[in-house]
Amino acid sequence: MLQTVRTDRILSLLEDQRACSIAALAQDLGVSEETIRRDVRRLEKVGRVSKVHGGVRIAGNHLEGSYRARMREAAAAKQAIGTAAARIVEPGMTILIDSGTTSFWTARALSARRGVTIVTNSLDVATEILGQSDHRLFFTGGALNVDYRAAFDPTAIAFARQFVFDVAILSIGAIEARHGFLDFDPDEAHFKRALLDRFRRSVIVADRSKFDRNGTRHVADFGAIGDLVSDAAPAGPLAIALAEAGTRVAVVSDDSAG
Repeated sequence: MLQTVRTDRILSLLEDQRACSIAALAQDLGVSEETIRRDVRRLEKVGRVSKVHGGVRIAGNHLEGSYRARMREAAAAKQAIGTAAARIVEPGMTILIDSGTTSFWTARALSARRGVTIVTNSLDVATEILGQSDHRLFFTGGALNVDYRAAFDPTAIAFARQFVFDVAILSIGAIEARHGFLDFDPDEAHFKRALLDRFRRSVIVADRSKFDRNGTRHVADFGAIGDLVSDAAPAGPLAIALAEAGTRVAVVSDDSAG
């Protein structure tokens, strides 16, 4: 294996796992521990990694690496979903976009729209919209959750509740036939629940990995959400529950992102 290929793989593993032992890296790459130590020394000299006892970690803020790892997961599908969701938005609308990597792709796709007022609790969505000068942007403020790079607290909720949204575009952690739309973080779920009565139309953006996943925090019943945009059609009891609630399902393919 070429040295450049090894170092790329080492950096990718560290971004996903935050830190690795020398032994684990050697086993994964099929080389000796001494080879890994030489690669680590090269990466350390250029500031890409830092050595710790028995291992190595990504240099700088570990949250940046974690976020990049989430962005890579099902990236083509999320981009296609975000592009499709953005087509629902019309000029002059006031919309909410929450936090999440699929929400980020939706924000990026809004560059094709004009004159939209966008409210978000997500640093990444806000940063993306800032580069689109034709839109009007409001950031909710509030205490930032470092893992989600977003605000969910009462300050964020109170600011967002000043608006009535034509469309809300929401990410979600899990979709279950018995329990509806769910998340895992209690503050994130509460933020969404607290705004459900401010949406004229609500759109969930979620890739197929969210189907039949066991979430822990209830966000909304199927009847409270008008649209689901995904990269696959739900099946079985989940498909039946969505149809009975009248939730519209739009299925996109990865190549629709281009």
